[in-house]
Amino acid sequence: NATTPISIMGLMPLSQSEEDQKSKIGRGVLPAVQLAMDQIRNESLLNPYFLDLRLYDTECDNAKGLKAFYDAIKYGPNHLMVFGGVCATVTSIIAESLKGWNLVQLSFAATTPELADKKKYPYFFRTVPSDNAVNPAILKLLKYYQWKRVGTLTQDVQRFSEVRNDLTGVLYGEDIEISDTESFSNDPCTSVKKLKGNDVRIILGQFDEEMAVKVFCCAYDEEMYGSKYQWIIPGWYENLWWESWINSSQCLSKNLLAAMEGYIGVDFEPLSSKMIKTISGRTPQQYEKEYNAKRGDGQSSKFHGYAYDGIWVIAKTLQRAMKYLNATNKHQKIEDFNYTNHKLGKIFLDAMNETNFFGVTGQVVFRNGERMGTIKFTQFQGRKEVKVGEYNAVADTLEIINNSIRFQGLEPPKDKTIIQEELRKISLPLYSILSALTILGMIMASAFLFFNIKNRNQKLIKMSSPYMNNLIILGGMLSYASIFLFGLDGSFVSEKTFETLCTVRTWILTVGYTTAFGAMFAKTWRVHAIFKNVKMKKKIIKDQKLLVIVGGMLLIDLCILICWQVVDPLRRTVEKYNMEPDPAGRDISIRPILEHCENTHMTIWLGIVYAYKGLLMLFGCFLAWETRNVSIPALNDSKYIGMSVYNVGIMCIIGAAVSFLTRDQPNVQFCIVALVIIFCSTITLCLVFVPKLITLRTNPDAATQNRRFQFTQNQKKEDSKTSTSVTSVNQASTSRLEGLQSENHRLRMKITELDKDLEEVTMQLQDTPEKTTYIKQNHYQDLNDILSIRNFTDSKDGEKAILKNHLDQNPPAQWGSSDPSRTSKDPIEDINSPEHIQRRLSLQLPILHHAYLPSIGGVDASCASPCVSPSASPRHRHVPPSFRVMVSGL
Repeated sequence: NATTPISIMGLMPLSQSEEDQKSKIGRGVLPAVQLAMDQIRNESLLNPYFLDLRLYDTECDNAKGLKAFYDAIKYGPNHLMVFGGVCATVTSIIAESLKGWNLVQLSFAATTPELADKKKYPYFFRTVPSDNAVNPAILKLLKYYQWKRVGTLTQDVQRFSEVRNDLTGVLYGEDIEISDTESFSNDPCTSVKKLKGNDVRIILGQFDEEMAVKVFCCAYDEEMYGSKYQWIIPGWYENLWWESWINSSQCLSKNLLAAMEGYIGVDFEPLSSKMIKTISGRTPQQYEKEYNAKRGDGQSSKFHGYAYDGIWVIAKTLQRAMKYLNATNKHQKIEDFNYTNHKLGKIFLDAMNETNFFGVTGQVVFRNGERMGTIKFTQFQGRKEVKVGEYNAVADTLEIINNSIRFQGLEPPKDKTIIQEELRKISLPLYSILSALTILGMIMASAFLFFNIKNRNQKLIKMSSPYMNNLIILGGMLSYASIFLFGLDGSFVSEKTFETLCTVRTWILTVGYTTAFGAMFAKTWRVHAIFKNVKMKKKIIKDQKLLVIVGGMLLIDLCILICWQVVDPLRRTVEKYNMEPDPAGRDISIRPILEHCENTHMTIWLGIVYAYKGLLMLFGCFLAWETRNVSIPALNDSKYIGMSVYNVGIMCIIGAAVSFLTRDQPNVQFCIVALVIIFCSTITLCLVFVPKLITLRTNPDAATQNRRFQFTQNQKKEDSKTSTSVTSVNQASTSRLEGLQSENHRLRMKITELDKDLEEVTMQLQDTPEKTTYIKQNHYQDLNDILSIRNFTDSKDGEKAILKNHLDQNPPAQWGSSDPSRTSKDPIEDINSPEHIQRRLSLQLPILHHAYLPSIGGVDASCASPCVSPSASPRHRHVPPSFRVMVSGL
């Protein structure tokens, strides 16, 4: 019954060239258009009208396209609408001029995003989603897999750049970061390398098939494929598209396929997959069968469904316009339309905007002239693309087909390298082993402390300053204790506690070092002060003075540490190192972090501390060198001090250097620091106390006895040289005098131990007249010699030389012998009378004891027998012990 045609202008490329892809689209949609028009006419949808589609070949050429359009307007009937528009350039030019002709255009294949500008193209509609329609679908996919960091790779073509720009706007404000945006013209490898350098894992690509082959070849070379990467590219490529371009690349086919494996393509859905009857009464599947039967062996196009729905859109629009005209103006009909009839043109435009039905491509709805269609997701699996999901733009929903999408890893790729910060901590077994060694060292130090306290009254220990020994042990134990603190890191304590430990362990180690070596050097200084000051007759340096010296050293330490703490305190800092692959093979990277104790001017403060400790070590070395010839082992530790300083210095230098080089290896660093502290503390304590312990157990008196200066031998050696000249004689005399002075000073330390015994001897001499008579009768000459020796030690250098010559000419008589000259009557007899001797004994013995007894070979009260020569007279042997001491000494 439909007898009146309604002309529709059909614009599409219809060239028969097999190489013209756009022409293939035009020829491929004609069977679908014919099916739709036949069905509409059969259903009398527009009765009494029927659609009359007039086709005009635009050939995708701007000039030919415009000519075809104007020829249709000038020579053809009044066309109510324009159907078609495949080529973007031709379509955009025609669409921009439609407003002047009051024509509504409906395209089924123009996907360029530029046509979405309604201000510029107000009368343009399309049943196919634009290229930008995939961006909301991509956003939904990113949110589905919680990918919040992506990168874009775009070919420098306007079509792709527009999609990229729209995608940027879609992702903006959605908490998804575009970390890198790269574009290329011909060689994408540089851009791919930059994406990898910026750690981009999710790549959104916009490029054609030819460039896609190059992109995936570069991705293979850069190893940007596999379980760690996900490529999302356009899904509108032809089937087996890579085979057409593989020969133009330098990539092997297997490498290309390996890089392509798993990529996701995004494109509009050609036909709905739902088994629902459409507006034509057929399901999409039934329509597809009819379309394939209609075209036979002819060209196929993926746009045929949109062309089919487009004819139905035009029919439904005209139907609504007819109903509107019948309801509002019964005198005007749609066939009255002409290109100057703005009113009818506006009615057609409004009717088109109201389109809403289910077609073979899904729900057909326009929003600002843009089709709200269905977007499909496909994945490249085993050399073919498999549909894995679809996005419904109308409902804004994403549906992923169960178990269809396959990632090459156990889970979806991460949107970036997951950096898991891992604190490099000290191994618990290592800490336990070193702590055990430290405990053993502290037990050893405690044993030395017990030994020192228990034997503090023994001469060997008493002469070695037990209080200073205690300080050495205390310093060693403090150094040991610092090891426990150096091993505590973030795995054992909190950040705040760790920051406190930074200060505490520095203080403990610094104070411990100064306490131990300060006490050792103070002892050595006392020996140096006594034996190197040759003009000093007697000087007592008590332990209290040594404690003051050590306290002064500690005070300097405290001043430095307090200033350090107040001005620039130590803080907890975290040092991050380069990322490392996960040992377990997970898709994460391990970034080791390490805690340090640092401050702003760390180098300056360490320099101050090292300088002070270095000066202290140099001072100790100087004292040890100066006192190297002191021959009393109980007093002189110079050899052991030198060994300690040497070992400690070498170990500290090596330990500091290796510790600095192993900053990123806390186990190695802690092991080195701990072993250096243990070695230095242990070797110092052992060198100080082990010789004393051995000596005390084997020969307790040997260490306190004087190793008499061998000047007799030196005198003989030097006397052999006196025959040459008088100068040699003077040099020999000077050498012997220096020997006597050195011997004299070495024996002064024994004075304090003999005070009590000699005072008792003095009292016995005053209380026993028979012993005094014995001395009067038999030893007045020896006592006179003693007084002469007193004059010798108190005289000046010239007098000493005279006395030396006198003694060389008149050597003293041996015990038990008589000197006839003593019986002669001379003026000196009155001086040696018994009365004078008695007076001198009562006045001079205490003086002799305090000042000169050691210098003439006296012995202490512990001597059990007279220290006389075997030729001494037997009558001396029955003298009481206390008196024998004095006699033998004299």
